[in-house]
Amino acid sequence: MPSPARIRSTIATITAPPEELRAVAGVHKALADPTRLRILQRLAAGEGTVSELMHHVDLSQPLVSWHLRRLRTAGLVDTRRSGREVICRLSREALDEFHRQEHAMLGMAV
Repeated sequence: MPSPARIRSTIATITAPPEELRAVAGVHKALADPTRLRILQRLAAGEGTVSELMHHVDLSQPLVSWHLRRLRTAGLVDTRRSGREVICRLSREALDEFHRQEHAMLGMAV
């Protein structure tokens, strides 16, 4: 007898949404957290280091890095190294693409 988790997994696989819906949902999940929204709000003003973001959201480095990882996975934030610092920037191209995909999914003209 399969476990309930196995049954849910099988059903989810059979009824998996199209790729474009998964992409939009992934961005929505990344945007669903107030801390991540505050990070994006800060990065909308310009690039920032992880240290600057830590002070902006008043969280520890591991927590800020965790939130940044979620934002990077969704494609909303780009990072690069400069010496020991990690510089983060808002990916405006990704936001534009998300906006386009979301409107297309909803059948709305952009």
